[in-house]
Amino acid sequence: MLKRKALLSLSVLTLFFSSTGSVMAADKTTKYRVYQDNRIILETSDYKSAENYAKNYHRSHVEDIATRQWLWDSYPRYKVYQHGYSSTAWEFATRDAAIREAAKWGFSSVRDLQSGGWIWNNYPKYRVYQGEITLDHWKFQTLAEAMAEAKKWANSYIVDLDTNRWVWDNVTESRKSELRRSGKKIYQVYQGTYTTDSWKFAYLGDAVNESLKWSNSIIRNTENGKVVYSNVKPYKVYQYDNFLQSFLSLNDAINYAKLYDHTKIMNDNAPAVGGKSGPIWNNYPYYQVYQNDKWIADFSTIPAALRYAKGYANASIRTYSDGISIWDNLRKLQFWGWNGTSSDATIRAHVNNTSGLDVVSPTYFQLADPTGNITDSSNKETVAWLKRQGYTVYPLVANQFDSALTTQFLAKPEARTKFINDLVSKAVALGADGLNIDFENLAGSDRDRFTAFMQELTQKARAQKLIISVDLPRGSLSWNDKTAFDHEKLAGIVDYIITMTYDHHWKGSTEPGSVAGLSWVEEGVKEFLSYGIPRDKLIMGIPFYVREWQVDSSGKLVSNRALFMKDLPKLIAEKKASMTWDSRFNQYKVEYKQDGFTNVFWLENEESVKARLAIAKKYDLGGVAAWRLGYEPRELWNAMIQEK
Repeated sequence: MLKRKALLSLSVLTLFFSSTGSVMAADKTTKYRVYQDNRIILETSDYKSAENYAKNYHRSHVEDIATRQWLWDSYPRYKVYQHGYSSTAWEFATRDAAIREAAKWGFSSVRDLQSGGWIWNNYPKYRVYQGEITLDHWKFQTLAEAMAEAKKWANSYIVDLDTNRWVWDNVTESRKSELRRSGKKIYQVYQGTYTTDSWKFAYLGDAVNESLKWSNSIIRNTENGKVVYSNVKPYKVYQYDNFLQSFLSLNDAINYAKLYDHTKIMNDNAPAVGGKSGPIWNNYPYYQVYQNDKWIADFSTIPAALRYAKGYANASIRTYSDGISIWDNLRKLQFWGWNGTSSDATIRAHVNNTSGLDVVSPTYFQLADPTGNITDSSNKETVAWLKRQGYTVYPLVANQFDSALTTQFLAKPEARTKFINDLVSKAVALGADGLNIDFENLAGSDRDRFTAFMQELTQKARAQKLIISVDLPRGSLSWNDKTAFDHEKLAGIVDYIITMTYDHHWKGSTEPGSVAGLSWVEEGVKEFLSYGIPRDKLIMGIPFYVREWQVDSSGKLVSNRALFMKDLPKLIAEKKASMTWDSRFNQYKVEYKQDGFTNVFWLENEESVKARLAIAKKYDLGGVAAWRLGYEPRELWNAMIQEK
C-alpha cells in the first residue's frame, strides 16, 4: 500500500488559515557558510554573525553559499618549521610573531606561504668540538658565539658547517707537534671503503684537512670504530621526486635549488620531529589543487588556487607538506531509500537493485498505543547483512498515521519516556546507525509536544551515538505556523530533515496532477531553507511512483491509482499512450483511452529523476530520499549515480 504523506486535511488547513489569518515568517534561508578548513561548522543567513563565529576558529573562512566566493578568512601568512616539521599551532598572521616562535627552537625556519623557501632561519653555521666530543647545544649562528663556548674547554675546536673546515682551535702548537711526532695514528680517513696508509693521523686536525680533499669522506677512530667526522654531503636537492644534486653546505644546496621550480632539500641527518620528517627547505607553491587524488596545479595564494580549482569537478585545495584540504567541491549527494517493509527478502532485493545507495530505512518500529508501547518487526540479521554491504541503516519509526493516538501519547510524559527508552535500546541492540521518525497526520495543537518529544528522543539517541532524522511534509509558509511541525526548532535538534516533496497531488485530491511537479518541489525546498535549516542537513524526497487519474467524458474525476515507475514503459507501449509536455509541472503528460474513460498521469522516468537531483544540487542539499525502493527499474540507478 502506498504510504500517504499528508499533514492535515485541506479542509482543516483552510480553517486554520481563514479563521486565524497568518503572518509570513521572515526568510531565514542560509546564505553563508563558515568552514574550518573544508569542514562546515555553521550556516547562517547573516554575514556578520558568520564572520564573528569564524573568528573563534583558526584556519577558518566564510563562503557565500551561492557563489562559493570566500568573503573572509583567518588563514596564516607565515609558518614555522623545525627540521622540516610543522603544525597548525606554528602558523601566524605576522612575520614578527612567527619569528618570535621560531627563535624558541633550534634548526627552525619561517616561511612566507606566499613565496618559496625561507624568510628567516636559525640553522647553525658553526659547531664546537672537544676532541671527538660534541653536544647538541654546541651549535651556533656566529663564530663569536661558538668561540665563547669553545674557550670554556681545553683541546676544543670549531667547524664551519658551510665548508666543514676547522676554523679555530685552542690546541697548543706544542701539543700538535707532539702528536705528529710520537702520537698514535688512530684517525683514519675513508672515502667510501677506500683508504691508504697515508690517510692515518695522530692529530685529528690533520685528518680533517686530509678528509676535506676528498668528497664524501669520513674519519674513523680505529680503536673504537666510531666515525668522528664526516665530509659526506648530507643535503640532497630534488625536483619533484627526481634527485638532482647533493651538497655539503646547506647554503650551497639552497642556492642551487633556487635555480629550479618545485625543488626541495632533504637532510639525511635530520632527526624526525613530532614523529615526522620532511623537506627542510622547498619552493613548492603552498596551495596545491587536486582533481580527485591527482595533483594538477599549485599556487602561492588562496584566491589564485580557488579561481583555478572552481574550473574542475571533484577538485580540492590542499596545503603542501601537511596535505590538509582547505576547500573542495567533492560533496556528493547522499542517496537514501525507504523500503516500506520489514521483509528480509524484500529488503535484500531492493538494495541489490541499486547503485550508489547510502542509507536504507526498513519499516521496523511503530507506536502501538497511547502508553508508549512499540510494535517491533525488526530483524537483526537483515541489519547485519546491510551493514556488511556498506549501507547505513536508519529504521523507520511510524505512528500509524493516527492523529488521536498520537495526541494521547504526546500528552503523557511517562509514555514518551517509555517509548524513547525502549526505542533507543532496540536500535542499539539491532545494530542500527540511527532512526528515521515518520510521525504523520499530527494535530496542529501538538506542535510544542512533538518538538519536546523529538528533543527528548534525540538527546537519548545521541548518548548512544545514534543519528536521528525526521520526515516532514512539503508545507506552505502561509500556514506552517499552524501545523505540528516547528521546522526551525526541529532543525536545531535533529541530524537530518527529510522534506517529503511528493504527494503534490495525492489519493484524496479533487483534480488530476503530478505527484511532484518540479516547480512545486523547488518551491518546497526553498520554503524549508527559509526556516534556516542548514543545507547539508536537508534531504529532499523524490517519488519512484506516479498517480494515474481516470476521467469520464464530461471531465469528471472518477478514480485514481498509484503506478510504479518500473511498470510505466510497458503500460505506455501497450496502451499506445500519447505524451505531451506539460510546462506546469515540467513533466510529460501521458494519456490513453480505455472503456470510455481518459486515463492520465505525469511521467516519472530517468529525465525527471535527473531534474530532481539537479534541484538538490542547485541548493547544495545533503541528499535525496526515494519513496520507495522496489518501485524503480534497475537501470535508473546507473543514471542516478552519474549525477551523484
